[in-house]
Amino acid sequence: MADMMATQAGDPGAFRDFDLTRVPSPCFVVDEKAVERNLSILKGISDRSGAHVLAALKAFSMFSVAPLVRRYLGGTCASGIFEARLAREEYGGEVATFCAAYKESEIDEIAALSDHVIFNSPAQKDRFAPRVRFAGKQVGLRINPEHSEGEVAKYDPCAPCSRLGTPVSQLDRHAIAGVDGLHMHTLCEQGLDPLLRTWDALEPKIAPYLPQLKWMNFGGGHHITRDDYDRDGLVAFIRQVREKYGVDVYLEPGEAVALDAGILVGEVLDTTHNGQDLAIVDISATCHMPDVIEAPYRPAMLGEPESGHTYRLGGPSCLAGDVIGDYAFLRPLTPGQRFAFLDQAHYSMVKTNTFNGVPLPAIALWNSETDELKIIRSFGYEDFKERLS
Repeated sequence: MADMMATQAGDPGAFRDFDLTRVPSPCFVVDEKAVERNLSILKGISDRSGAHVLAALKAFSMFSVAPLVRRYLGGTCASGIFEARLAREEYGGEVATFCAAYKESEIDEIAALSDHVIFNSPAQKDRFAPRVRFAGKQVGLRINPEHSEGEVAKYDPCAPCSRLGTPVSQLDRHAIAGVDGLHMHTLCEQGLDPLLRTWDALEPKIAPYLPQLKWMNFGGGHHITRDDYDRDGLVAFIRQVREKYGVDVYLEPGEAVALDAGILVGEVLDTTHNGQDLAIVDISATCHMPDVIEAPYRPAMLGEPESGHTYRLGGPSCLAGDVIGDYAFLRPLTPGQRFAFLDQAHYSMVKTNTFNGVPLPAIALWNSETDELKIIRSFGYEDFKERLS
């Protein structure tokens, strides 16, 4: 497996012409027309295949665009009680909730908020399913197909000793008892072929159980809105599964909802030299783009030339590893100069933190057709302080 994830996206789209000085720095800027384009593609998959397509809030939960999501998709999927509550309050439609393990104190509220409650293990299913049933909701079980397609081990739910999902080799009549549907989530930023290979490995093992189930949920990680995704092939696959087994099919795209729909605008604070040219910027990898370190990966930069003056960009925190990467610029950098990283609407926004007291980026919504720009949220000292004791 690779040590670093490939940068899968980074098409600037309408951001090529966006004036970076129109917003405070740092700032996430989301293009609602780009989000709508993605949603339209996902709705097309739903309309043509009959699949239920749910937006994964873990990847993109900017609820100011919830009305837009509601127009195109049938609902959302949540990863716990707070996302389930946000889903019900702001998005409506179907809510499917999966958590690696539920708390006794939260399961009743989760059941009340959700339409499907998906369990990670038969033990949790046996413990809590009666309460889900009492609430009139459906019970799901996440399975591990035990077939790896992951590019990086820590993003592969089928890696050895994974805690996510019941290994399909452990599936039996007891494990499946009282279950309405099976859930799997094994992909990350991937096309159709890994899904088809996974299904080929999985189908013979679960075929005996499928006729008694109501649905099959193929989770997320499908890069459906990327230009090179085989959408016709996905539609054909979903239709085949639905017709063969008489089950509803669910998809839970997260990244695909906001792919190439947002940038993170930053500003140069200082430049130094130590073996190479360095630039301290007001964007922190550890605070604002944790996946740069966790994945790790190198985010694409808006307008980066193929060659030029190269700087290693790092954040303002005290973490020695708060480094974003090496980037080329046409001219030497100066304090106050603006720049932007591409494809930052998903995951970066939901993972921000205030380590070191580094301020959170503002959030702006832009309409690339009308050029209307709104600052949706700005964060200050109280947002930092109120998280502490």
